[in-house]
Formats: sequence, C-alpha cells, structure tokens
Amino acid sequence: MGWVVGLTGRGLLIAAAAVTLLCFAGTVWVWPRLARTSWRSVLGRAGLLVTTQALLFCVVALAVNQTFGFYASWADLLGRERTPGIVIDQGAASVRPGASGAVDVSGRADAVRVLGEEPVPGGGGERTGGRIEKVEIAGRASRIASPALVYLPPEYFQPQWRDYRFPAVTVLTGYPGTASALVTGLHYPQTLREEVRAGRARPMVLVMLRPTVAPPRDTECVDVPGGPAAESYFAKDLPRAVAAHYRVARPGEGWGAVGDSTGGYCALKLAVHHPGVYAAGAGLSAYYRAAEDPTTGDLFHGDASLRRRADLLRVLRESPPPRTSLLVSTSRHGEDNYADTRELLGLVRPPTRISSVILDSGGHNFTTWRREIPATLRWLSERLGTPGEAR
Repeated sequence: MGWVVGLTGRGLLIAAAAVTLLCFAGTVWVWPRLARTSWRSVLGRAGLLVTTQALLFCVVALAVNQTFGFYASWADLLGRERTPGIVIDQGAASVRPGASGAVDVSGRADAVRVLGEEPVPGGGGERTGGRIEKVEIAGRASRIASPALVYLPPEYFQPQWRDYRFPAVTVLTGYPGTASALVTGLHYPQTLREEVRAGRARPMVLVMLRPTVAPPRDTECVDVPGGPAAESYFAKDLPRAVAAHYRVARPGEGWGAVGDSTGGYCALKLAVHHPGVYAAGAGLSAYYRAAEDPTTGDLFHGDASLRRRADLLRVLRESPPPRTSLLVSTSRHGEDNYADTRELLGLVRPPTRISSVILDSGGHNFTTWRREIPATLRWLSERLGTPGEAR
C-alpha cells in the first residue's frame, strides 16, 4: 500500500517534494540575474516566488491528505469519482465472478467479491499477522456495491480456531476518507493484533470501508428517498454478505460498528436503529444529528419523520431505548461535540448501555483517535458475543 504513484501514494509526495526543492534551488541560482528594475525582471521574480510557493503548498496538501485520507484519488478530489460505489440495477444486485482470485458469487444477491490482498503492516505469514483482503461487497436491499478492506486475524487461519465464527466489526472512516487510512493512519489491524497478543481483547474480523457509498456524496448513512439506500446497505446487505462469505458471527450479538466523525455517527446510528444486527456501536468524535450541507444534498426530501430519525439525541429522548451498547468519545478541550456528548450520556436508559472516553484535550484528528482506539477495541471485544461454532 505504500509505494504508489497516486494521490495517496508516497511516490507522488516524494516527486512533488523533489520538484519543489529543485525549484527553490533554481530560484536561488537565478535570482541575482533578475536583480534589475525592468518589467521582465520583476515578472521573473514574481513568477519564481509564486511557483515555489504553489509547489510548497501542494507538498503540504499531499502530505496532509496522505496522513488523514481525505481523498482517495484525483477523481475523488475533483468530484468525478465513478468507481463501483453504487450499483443501480433493475434485477438483483449480484456480483459477477471473473476478477483474479474472485469468489464465484453468480446467482447470489448479497455477495463479497475478493479483488486481491494488501500487506498487513508488521504482519508476516497469515498465521502470525493475519490477512487483509481487498473486496467489493454488494447487496440486494440497497442495490449498492462498495469497496472495502477485510482484516482476518491470525487466529482465523490457525487450526484450533477452524470451527469458530469470529465477532465482526464494521469500521468506518470519516467523510470523505479512504479505507486504507484505517490501516496506514489509524492502525486498526495492528492495534487489534497487539491487544489480542496482550490478552486484552479477543480476535475479531474487521470490515473496513468509508461511509461514502455513493461518492462523492455524503449520504450520512441515510436511506435517501429515491436512493441511495445507505443505511440499508450497512444494516442489511453488508452483514449478510460478509457472514455468508467469511467465518464470522451472523448479524446480531456478534456484530459491532465503530467509526470516527461521520463514521462515528453512522456506527452509533446502526446500533441505535438496528440493535438486532449491531450489538454495539462506538463513535469516536461523533456528532449525533445528520449533517445537511452541500456535500449531502437533500437527504430527506421534506420528510420530517426521516429527519427526526436521523437525530440520535431525539431518538434516545423520545423512543423506547434499544437493547444495545454504545460508546462515545470526546475531549473537554479541542472537540466541539463535548456538550452534545454530555447530553447524550444523560439520555440513555436501560436496556441501552452507555460508555464513554472523555479526554482532557484532543482535537478532531488521527492523533486523538489513535489514543482512543485501543480502549475502544477492548470495549467491543467485551460487548460482542463469544465466537460460536461454524456451521
């Protein structure tokens, strides 16, 4: 996942940095020759300064994007993403086999297609480091297909675990986000492996993807009237497809969700709205009402009941409490969800269980979330059902 000449690859960043340094060196070299008062010299100096500053800005922007995973590709950045984010078909949304290593899923409505593998950072062999598979997950209820990364822990390949279905966790990025950032930036697989080795958590399967299933639109995990049906995708299609293909728990007590920012809102929503599918939901720096802005478009089409349903504070205040477990995180200094988080904590009633991670200080960024992820994975491990016999 490292040396790729793409928007998130090291190759582009290094090339841009090299060009910037050459431009700076050239500016220093040529500057004395432009030390005249003619209009050509003035334009030359201005051009060199603007070019150098523009290149420096590009290097910083590329570094920030590589760190935080805001945009996955040039098409994503320019709003022209046309990768298999959403599939609208008049028939069942099945996935055709044919890619290298693809699973034969012809004739199935909820399907996982394996597209390849990614290296596990610090991994090694499957029985010591696990495996990360690049997949496409398609579903019938939503008619959506979305790319994802599936982390299979080392235990998945060890003989003593061959008869067990593992707990599964849907791991969501913020918006726009990239699935690879969950590995390279937030270190979910690496952290889970460390927690399991230390005996603080049980092995789990991680299904890692971004909530943007209809790029570049931010659907806020809402079933938008007329489509896309993002909530149905995460609540129905994804768990069914993954449980049918991998040796994981069926939707219910063995499934959880976690995410940051927009992904955190989605994870909490899935647990609150669908407690029979997701037994636990963790929101890191989450907000609790669906955003409505130019990136989302019209999510509700005037339907007041849909808007109320997308307000988790209102749902917890006015509806019967769901039988699920919730974890929320915030910080007293640096996060703007502190007051809303305190309100949510006061609204939860049994049988809903609520836990929190409240830092003294921490911003809305990867550094803060990396501080919270180990405890969150331990919490999920405790809240999800024990592995069961595979049938």
